[in-house]
Amino acid sequence: MRTVIAGGHGKIALLLAELLTRRGEQVAALIRNPDHAADVTAAGAEPIVLDLEHAADDALLAVVKGSDAAVFAAGAGPGSGAARKYAVDRDGSVRLAEAAERTGVRRFVQISSIGAGEPPAPGADDVFAAYLDAKTQAETDLRARDLDWTIVRPGGLLDSAGTGRVTLAPPPVARGDIPRADVAAVVAELLPATPSVGATLVLVSGDTPIDAAVAQLGVAKGRAVQTD
Repeated sequence: MRTVIAGGHGKIALLLAELLTRRGEQVAALIRNPDHAADVTAAGAEPIVLDLEHAADDALLAVVKGSDAAVFAAGAGPGSGAARKYAVDRDGSVRLAEAAERTGVRRFVQISSIGAGEPPAPGADDVFAAYLDAKTQAETDLRARDLDWTIVRPGGLLDSAGTGRVTLAPPPVARGDIPRADVAAVVAELLPATPSVGATLVLVSGDTPIDAAVAQLGVAKGRAVQTD
C-alpha cells in the first residue's frame, strides 16, 4: 500500500509515516522545505518537495497518481495569520482531495480539528476563528467528493507519549486533549478500516484501546444500518 501524506514534516505525519513503513507500506511525504528531507527519510518515508500552495496541478497529480490512499495532515501552524489558515488548512486539503479524485485514489483521511463545524467559542480571536472556519470549509468540500473519506477531529494536541487508549466517536464528544502519537496511531488504524468511510470522528484521550475503538465503528455502523 502506498500512502501520500500532505504536511509530511509535521509531527503527526512523521509519526504516521514511521508506523506505516514499519508495517511494510510505502509512504510519500510532501514537504515544502528540502532541509526537512532527512527527517522524513529517517521516518522511513520518501520525501517529495512540493508546496501545496503553489505547485502546478500536473506536478501534484503526478505525485498522487498510483497511490492507494491520501492523508491531509498539513496546517499553517502557530504564528500564521488568517489568510494562511485558509491557504493551507482549507485550500491545501481541497487541492489534495481534488488530485485524489482526479487520479482515482479513493481513500482519503483528513485531519481536521475539534470545534470544526461549530461557531467559535465566545472570546476566540480572529485567527483561531479563521482556523476553525478553514477546517470546516475543508470538511464540507471533502464530503461532497466521490472519495472514500474519513474526517478526524483531534482534540488539543500534546507531545507526550501515546497512551494507546482513546475516545473515537461521531460528534458530540466532550472536549479533551490527545497525544500526537495517538492521533497517528488512530489514522494508521483507520486507513484500511472501511467502516469508517463517510464518518466524521472526534478523537480525544479515553479508555478504549485504539484497535477496539476503530473496530467499534463497524459495530455502530451496522446497528445504524439495521435501524434505518
